Amino acid sequence: MWKNIFTPNKEISKTAYVGAGIVTFASLIIAWSVLSYGGLVNPLFLPSPGQVIKTAISMFQSGDIYRDIGISFSRVALGFFFAALIGVPLGILMGTLRIMEGAFEPIIGFIRYMPASAFIPLFILWIGLGETEKMAVIFFGTFFQLTLMVMDVTKNVQHDLIEVSYTLGVNKLQLFKKVILPASLPGIVDTLRITFGWAWTYLVVAELVGASEGLGFMIMQASRFLKPDKIIVGILIIGLLGLLTDLIFKAIYRASFHWMKKEGS
Repeated sequence: MWKNIFTPNKEISKTAYVGAGIVTFASLIIAWSVLSYGGLVNPLFLPSPGQVIKTAISMFQSGDIYRDIGISFSRVALGFFFAALIGVPLGILMGTLRIMEGAFEPIIGFIRYMPASAFIPLFILWIGLGETEKMAVIFFGTFFQLTLMVMDVTKNVQHDLIEVSYTLGVNKLQLFKKVILPASLPGIVDTLRITFGWAWTYLVVAELVGASEGLGFMIMQASRFLKPDKIIVGILIIGLLGLLTDLIFKAIYRASFHWMKKEGS
C-alpha cells in the first residue's frame, strides 16, 4: 500500500490514493471543529459543523433550496454550453491552422486577463438584467481560457502522426477528421472538465446583480443578514455540484478513452 508514495511519477495503490484524499478532508473538518467548538473563533464568523448541518437539513426540508439549485445549475450549464459550442471548434481551428492562430490568439490572450465581474455593468447595459446577462458572465469567464486550452491540446498532436498521414496520401480534410480530431479528443474532454469547474466559480458573480433566485443570490442574502451558516451551506452545495460534474466528466473520459492512462484511476 505504501510502496512508491514518495517516489516521483510512480503509480500508487488505489487505497493509498483514496486514503490521502480522506485524510485531507478529515484534517480540514478537525481543524474547523477545533476552531468552532473550542470557542477560538466567534460563531458569527465561523459556525460549528453541527450548526451548518442543522441549517442544511432545515433548508432542504423547507424545499426552497431545490429551486435555487436548479436555477443556478441551469445558468452554469447553459453559459458553459455556449462557451464550449464556440470555443471548442475555434480552439481546434486555431491549433490546426496557423492563420487562425495568428488571427485570434492575440485578442483572446488579451481579453482573458480581463475580470468577468468588471463587464457586468456593460452586460446590464447591453442585454439587461435577465437570465441572458447571468449566462453571459459565465460565458465570458470560461470562453477565452477554454479556447486557448483546446488550441494547445490540438497543437500538441504528435507531428510524426501528421507526417505519416501525409506520406500515406491523406488529404487535408482526411487528416483533420481521421488524425487530428481523434488524437485531440481526450485532451479536449479533459479541458471541458477543468473549465466546467471554473464556470461554477463565476456563479456568485453572475448572480450578484439583478438576481432574485439561485445559490449565489442566497449566499449574498445570507451575508446581508449575518447568517454564516447559510453562506457555508451555499458554498458547500456549489462545491458538491462542481464535484459531481467533475466526476461525470471523468466517467465519460474513462468510458470513451479507456486506453488512456489517468492518474488515480
